[in-house]
Amino acid sequence: QVQLVESGGDLVQPGGSLTLSCAASGFTFSSFFMKWYRQAPGKERELVARISSLGGSAIYGDSLKGRFTISRDNGKNTVYLQMNSLKPEDTADYYCAAGRNSWNNDYWGQGTQVTVSS
Repeated sequence: QVQLVESGGDLVQPGGSLTLSCAASGFTFSSFFMKWYRQAPGKERELVARISSLGGSAIYGDSLKGRFTISRDNGKNTVYLQMNSLKPEDTADYYCAAGRNSWNNDYWGQGTQVTVSS
């Protein structure tokens, strides 16, 4: 049974930091690209970051590189999203996804909520 379980979402003040985790099980984690997406209220889901199966390369959504860092630990079957200098516009539900290729998503998590507000 495939599972992607996100955690770490919280209410944080502007300028603060947060680290999200996504624990995977039920598939060969180290063979999959891992992605973080987010969806703000009333907006479409957007790609936040993507990391290759062995962690050698990563890409980020527009304007996020430099504030967000994606990483993975294949020994722990976990992908992380470190978020710094958070802004109110970063408020969204954050989802992790796994894909055999960089362009598809085979599995999705249920999401974790991040709220940036004073």
